[in-house]
Amino acid sequence: MDAGRFPVKRAVGEGVIVEADIFADGHDTLAAVLKHRHESTPDWTEVPMTPLVNDRWRGRFNVTKLGRYAYTIEGWVDHYRTWSARLAKRIAAGQDIKIEIEIGARLIDEAAARASGQDAAKLTALATAIRKQAKAPDAKQKEDLDALMDRHADRSLGTRYQRELEVVVEPERARFGAWYETFPRSAGKAGVHGTFRDLENRLPYISDMGFDILYLPPIHPVGKTHRKGRNNSTRAEPGEPGSPWAIGSEEGGHKAINPQLGTLDDFKRLVSVAGEHGLSIALDIAFQCSP
Repeated sequence: MDAGRFPVKRAVGEGVIVEADIFADGHDTLAAVLKHRHESTPDWTEVPMTPLVNDRWRGRFNVTKLGRYAYTIEGWVDHYRTWSARLAKRIAAGQDIKIEIEIGARLIDEAAARASGQDAAKLTALATAIRKQAKAPDAKQKEDLDALMDRHADRSLGTRYQRELEVVVEPERARFGAWYETFPRSAGKAGVHGTFRDLENRLPYISDMGFDILYLPPIHPVGKTHRKGRNNSTRAEPGEPGSPWAIGSEEGGHKAINPQLGTLDDFKRLVSVAGEHGLSIALDIAFQCSP
């Protein structure tokens, strides 16, 4: 977005459509690819771009992993397809194509030099066959040539977009979800501090109402200094639990769990059981701390 200043956002499984104006001087045929990769790999995946109208090209790729994707485009003059189009015009006009056949065969030879293994052998054989038959490639030869020449195109004078743009990929649920907020400490019996295990008992009820996300306030130890009381009172009476956003006590801070709620294993169990009911757990990101 904003010319690449900010990444675009997608959910897992969605597509990213990229359009660009790609052009060159003259009448040569062009080719372009949309290059993309996930942040976990240095290797690019290429998708051919398709010309639309008036130098506008389009490509698309799907995002299949969470995280960040980079993408850019690359374009070049496609000498093989330029030659192929020119050859077809000369044939249609009834002109001598002897020189054009040799030009095409040399382009294929050059591609064979860039290729290796079976591709190189196939290209060499096709160049020999075209010279020998002294006419345009037949349908099968052209099908093979198109694929091989695309794979081993001469990009030495190609142009690559100077920036790598980004896509941030989030879970599908990030597009839309029904959120239910609850305080685990209120999940127990009246007058008794609730626990993660108590909250487990409420999961079927929450799920049956059609919610997707169970949102919890901070689950860390609650501070005692200047602890707030009931109804946001600035003074807490004995036994009042305080605000969970006032994080930190002798029992730990932002990396600890309030022992009145349970243990880390209890929380992991809550996440697992919630998943069995089709619920995801969302935690409040709270940077506040008790003085």
